[in-house]
Amino acid sequence: MKHRVQAVLVLASGALLLQDPIGYSDTPKLPNSAWRVHDGTRPQPREIAPGPARPDYGLVAPPADAVVLFDGRDLSAWTGGGGEPRWKLVDGAMEVNGTGSLRTRQEFGDIQLHVEFATPAEVKGDSQGRGNSGVFLMGRYEVQILDSFENPTYPDGQAAALYGQTPPLVNASRPPGQWQSYDIMFQAPRFADDGTVRQPARVTIFHNSVLVHHDRAYLGATGHRVVGKYTKHPERGPIELQDHGNPVRYRNIWLRELRGYDE
Repeated sequence: MKHRVQAVLVLASGALLLQDPIGYSDTPKLPNSAWRVHDGTRPQPREIAPGPARPDYGLVAPPADAVVLFDGRDLSAWTGGGGEPRWKLVDGAMEVNGTGSLRTRQEFGDIQLHVEFATPAEVKGDSQGRGNSGVFLMGRYEVQILDSFENPTYPDGQAAALYGQTPPLVNASRPPGQWQSYDIMFQAPRFADDGTVRQPARVTIFHNSVLVHHDRAYLGATGHRVVGKYTKHPERGPIELQDHGNPVRYRNIWLRELRGYDE
């Protein structure tokens, strides 16, 4: 039985072609929602044009109190598979190369995180097979990275989505190969002594300076084809950059630790 839904029609070389359907129809319903996880029939975010990228330098310089995780020179802040990272350094950026995801050596709780990324200029594949990566907060809560420029996919899996949960308010993606940015304000979850969730993880996210999530709660740790759920974990965790097999590049990664939410 086929579970994929929503065929997409495109015009190419004067002919009407039928692309592979996107999304799933056999996944669980999201809580208090009409939509399933990765539902291809969910309305697509409307597209907007972000401001122009500046290719000559990082889009936002780190402030004085920032923890710099990557400045274009080395991967000393990261580990790969528990050992030394093996991503390539290319023109001041680090590039995914199929050697596994990277995690920061340090662990963090509440943060302001700045990440710049570029999906491959040469477009290969479509839907989730095109420029796929992700930023995992505390190693658990994903903000999706994808080439979502004129690339239909299930809305909770497009660029800047809380993967498997919530699409962005708008699609602010730049064309393939151009540098883009996420600015993420993340509040870690709080757990009671018995492991119940006292306060869920929450994020506010700007994609290319455009607000795409405002004080949004995560349903739980990110998964594929499942509704996220919480399991009690330490108050701090690593930042993870996903190796999904596509040569996505990253540069100018820094964060500020935030304090005072519980004061």
